[in-house]
Amino acid sequence: MSEMITVRNLCGGYTHIPVIHDVSFSIRKGETVGIIGPNGSGKSTLLRLISRILYLEKGEVLLENRDIRTFPLKEFCRKVAFVGQETPTEFSFSSREIVAMGRIPYLRRLEPENQNDKDAIAEAMRLTDVLELAEREIQTLSAGEYQRVILARALAQKTELILLDEPTSHLDIGHQVQFLDLLRMLNRRHCVTIAMVIHDLNLASEYCDRLILLHEGRIFQTGTPEDILTYQNLETVYKTVVVVRKNPVSQKPYIVLVPREQLCPRN
Repeated sequence: MSEMITVRNLCGGYTHIPVIHDVSFSIRKGETVGIIGPNGSGKSTLLRLISRILYLEKGEVLLENRDIRTFPLKEFCRKVAFVGQETPTEFSFSSREIVAMGRIPYLRRLEPENQNDKDAIAEAMRLTDVLELAEREIQTLSAGEYQRVILARALAQKTELILLDEPTSHLDIGHQVQFLDLLRMLNRRHCVTIAMVIHDLNLASEYCDRLILLHEGRIFQTGTPEDILTYQNLETVYKTVVVVRKNPVSQKPYIVLVPREQLCPRN
């Protein structure tokens, strides 16, 4: 498979605060890649650098072998969708209006939606199970409902690459599985490439082809879930004791946390 994203010697962060240091990796077309690591390791910053939200201080990011800084914004947004850790806007948009914003890269200024746009919006809302929320104002939605609406907006963009920052953090376990099953379907049936920051290591193990483990703004290791999710790696990076077993259904690595009091039992 050819490369969708190539990152070379990337450095960046926020004003006078470097977060990512000399990071290099690639994501092949059709892959689902998880970005994992403890809080403060640079996961969200890395995703924002790839998506052009943050300025690249050093290095380069290539999208299909083309520097992302050379893309006109609308062209870039027809290829890459970003689902961030957003909070509801103060404006009274309906859920459908939020999803319809995913069609902006395809419209000229003040151009109304055509039938293709309407179909894309309806399909995205159906896939994410938010059709019944279409007329609800976003301020009235739960955090999980809002997250699914934001995913629908990304799906409406019809892009080749979706970047997601902790997409399941506000979802219950049922919607977590539904959400990730949907991403898997898009990946397998439509060859959508997916890169996501994900905290739940067991979900990362089940749904990702490869993992990028970050530690203090640098890549600690990349590889398959079997390569990365070892007790040695996790105890080194996360500074906690874990037990790694195999999921009895999928045979993927499964992480069991060990409470500290069980390591040092009281007398």
